[in-house]
Amino acid sequence: MIVDVLCLRNVQLDDGLIVEEGSPEALFILYVHDQDTSTAFYAAVLARAPSLHEPGMTEFALGPGATLGLMPAAGIRRLLGDGLPDPAAAAGIPRAEIYLVVPDAAAHHHRALAAGARELSPLLPRDWGQRVAYSLDPDGHVLAVAEA
Repeated sequence: MIVDVLCLRNVQLDDGLIVEEGSPEALFILYVHDQDTSTAFYAAVLARAPSLHEPGMTEFALGPGATLGLMPAAGIRRLLGDGLPDPAAAAGIPRAEIYLVVPDAAAHHHRALAAGARELSPLLPRDWGQRVAYSLDPDGHVLAVAEA
């Protein structure tokens, strides 16, 4: 898996993950309806267990400096109060895209579909030179998997 996070140079890790050295630490948080359902989905797609899983937050390490977080929408609403528009009001409307560049995009896409994703587009060549497949996760976030 490659994580593209404003960095200086690529580093190949033992599990095939390629990340950039010298990047800031980034936690990307998706607001989800059901934390356990979303945790099971991303554990299947990423073929790894979460690095943190407790009530209110699940995290998947994507590589040094990059983490995918899953937080119940109700939790962020409680945390930030009425000043935040209710994320539940946008349920099913794509609000974010997770774009993963991986060595085997077809396998990741297949795992996503097997875990309940809805296919938007199969793995196809795109105008920018990558082969990418698109699906929707259980909360309606766009999941893209591209070949490295």
